[in-house]
Amino acid sequence: MTESLLSEPLVLPCGQILSNRIAKAAMSEQLAKRDGTASDELRRLYAVWARGGAGLLLSGNIMIDRDALTEPGNVILDDARGLEAIRAWTGVTSGTDAKIWAQINHPGKVAVSPFDRRPVAPSARRSTVPGYNIRKPRELSSSEVGDMIAKYARTAELAVAGGFDGVQVHAAHGYLLSQFLSPLSNQRNDEWGGDETRRMRALLETVAAVRAAVGNGVPVSVKLNSTDFLRGGFDSEQALAVALTLGEAGIDLLEISGGGYEQPAMTGVAAGQATGADGRGYFFDFAQRIRAASTVPIMLTGGLRDPAVMDEILGAGVVDVIGVGRPLTFVPDYPRHLLDGHAPALPKSAPRVGYRPANGYLELAWHNNQLHKIAAGKTPQRRPGIRTLAQSLTRITVAAGKQMSIPR
Repeated sequence: MTESLLSEPLVLPCGQILSNRIAKAAMSEQLAKRDGTASDELRRLYAVWARGGAGLLLSGNIMIDRDALTEPGNVILDDARGLEAIRAWTGVTSGTDAKIWAQINHPGKVAVSPFDRRPVAPSARRSTVPGYNIRKPRELSSSEVGDMIAKYARTAELAVAGGFDGVQVHAAHGYLLSQFLSPLSNQRNDEWGGDETRRMRALLETVAAVRAAVGNGVPVSVKLNSTDFLRGGFDSEQALAVALTLGEAGIDLLEISGGGYEQPAMTGVAAGQATGADGRGYFFDFAQRIRAASTVPIMLTGGLRDPAVMDEILGAGVVDVIGVGRPLTFVPDYPRHLLDGHAPALPKSAPRVGYRPANGYLELAWHNNQLHKIAAGKTPQRRPGIRTLAQSLTRITVAAGKQMSIPR
């Protein structure tokens, strides 16, 4: 029997070696303490995943600024006060073959907490999603954009000091750096916007600042949308140009995703989105386009479940790493099963309500509820009932109330 290509190690451009080609993709855990420090629950969750077979574990959102969270319960790493808890978190990979990387992020105009602060964005344009459109964001000044880039670099430096083996800059899903890339949300006409080249400047300078902060021997990754799935927004042609430029900049791994709050393609429910019925995932075609023009290592995430198909696309050289996220909330050692050549059965998706942003949210909330069960030492629930979703909403509401005024 031929050994699966999933089991092969990967040497990244910086020299770090991943023990296999499976990565636990980032999922926002919402398990931090009120002050944004990593909790014992977060540590326990990753202790389970670290022994689940994945060669790479990507954290959920780690925020670069305590004045801007994507969800209540985010880990905040904007100064050194939480480093001891971070070290306890990253220490769970000791004695395993897994590497753990920090995904660092700023939500921009879709910040949900603290509620008493006005969000910031490339331009003063509201989100179109109900709830997120309540507050009109404030446009960042040119100097504030530079300050924000410095915050990404500071968080990256702290993450490595806290034991993370690498860093991923989140530039997808409609968060701040993704907003800079989009013609819809970035309507500036200065050095940070006005044309395609200037719209990508904030991301490129962030990557350069992060690289300078962590050094050449630490992996620097970027998560990028293949498209926003919005008319007039960040499209696949613009995304290809950014991907090629990031490859030239020397990043170690480019993760391909898509969509955002308006069109949650990362959950498989965006309008006009191929659902990955052929088993190759939601964004395979875009990965092919990048590979045809660049040698940048590619991680493909979204809708991939069949180990035979994963082997096929690895063997074709289209991608280098397979990202798997939501299955690990039901089967924590899902990667180990894939390495053995089979995929465990998974439950059906969460209920649909006829409104795509809500469908995407319910899907994420259901899976988030399962990882909270794992963190508490419980067994995930395989049937998405109203009670499960109500538990998720209640927990998030309570967490939001606790973080409305985050300790300074």
